[in-house]
Amino acid sequence: MGAAHAGREMYPHLMAYALLRSPRRNLCFAVILLLFGASLSYAQLSRLGVPHQLTFSGQNAEAYWSPDGKRLIFQSTRDGAECDQIYIMDADGAHVHRVSSGRGRTTCGYFLPDNHHILYASTEAAGDACPPPADRGKGYVWAVYPSYDIYVANDDGSNAKRITTTPGYDAEATVNFATGRIVYTSVASHDLELWTMALDGSGKHRLTHSLGYDGGAVYSRDALHIAWRADHPNTPAATRQYKDLLAQGLTTPMKMELFVADSDGRHARQITRFGCASFAPTFTPDGRRILFASNKHHCDSSDFELYLINLDGTGLEQITSFGGFTAFPEFSPDGTTLVFASNLHAHSHYEFNIFTARWTP
Repeated sequence: MGAAHAGREMYPHLMAYALLRSPRRNLCFAVILLLFGASLSYAQLSRLGVPHQLTFSGQNAEAYWSPDGKRLIFQSTRDGAECDQIYIMDADGAHVHRVSSGRGRTTCGYFLPDNHHILYASTEAAGDACPPPADRGKGYVWAVYPSYDIYVANDDGSNAKRITTTPGYDAEATVNFATGRIVYTSVASHDLELWTMALDGSGKHRLTHSLGYDGGAVYSRDALHIAWRADHPNTPAATRQYKDLLAQGLTTPMKMELFVADSDGRHARQITRFGCASFAPTFTPDGRRILFASNKHHCDSSDFELYLINLDGTGLEQITSFGGFTAFPEFSPDGTTLVFASNLHAHSHYEFNIFTARWTP
């Protein structure tokens, strides 16, 4: 999408946002909705500024901030690649460049606290080729490739070093910038559980102990809490299905709920009970609420919006109403800007791009 075309498409939303901020905002907002058919809800415009698109083609997702807020690390399938690699770009979308090796499949890039190193998961130790996609003949399933391991590297991709070597899946890592602890998902216990470790891979410690998938965890900024997505089978049939799929390196993501616990895994509690798919939690900068993606408004679909919720599961608030898929939010280090992935303005069915928008608490 060219810049001029993008500007024309965003013009009604720009006008609606500007008038919403004016003293006559309620009347003006109603007029704009009538004249332009703006699809953004009042709540969304109250929280989010106008989305600024950073990427314009391919499949781009999971963008996360550098500690200084000047760069973003993300995964993307582009430039003729058959599967995701890890890229870094400036916070305005400039200077996109690959930092993973280009071998295997990669996921879940993240900066380390020193701002000069990164981590990501890769299958490259098992071979240069992309591993095969999940067999959708078994339903809508995700592949949890046993060849995934976690690597740390310089932020230019050099000096990559593997810091997990346990047979089986190790991925979905994020880092607390204050403590330098990594939280990640591993099958080291023969189940998909949350683990934590130091930046060099030492001090590995298991955090969760319930049968089922626990993943996508993040720390609060003060490192007092973690939040994650989980699917714990609660019937014999569901348990058999989960174990059978895991033995094949698969899991099903369509029923995920959010959990919160102390950072050591104690006092775990479920905070959503939608019976749908909720994932990609991130704490607000003050640590009091969680922003996440869910299809609770259209269960069992690929339509995901962003929601805000208190740590005790109260105060649910829908933040976006773009239609389609919007997920993977994260707040900038200074708390003023949100980054997220979305198919907003996509020109093809499988196009996902990275956006930023100003955030109003």
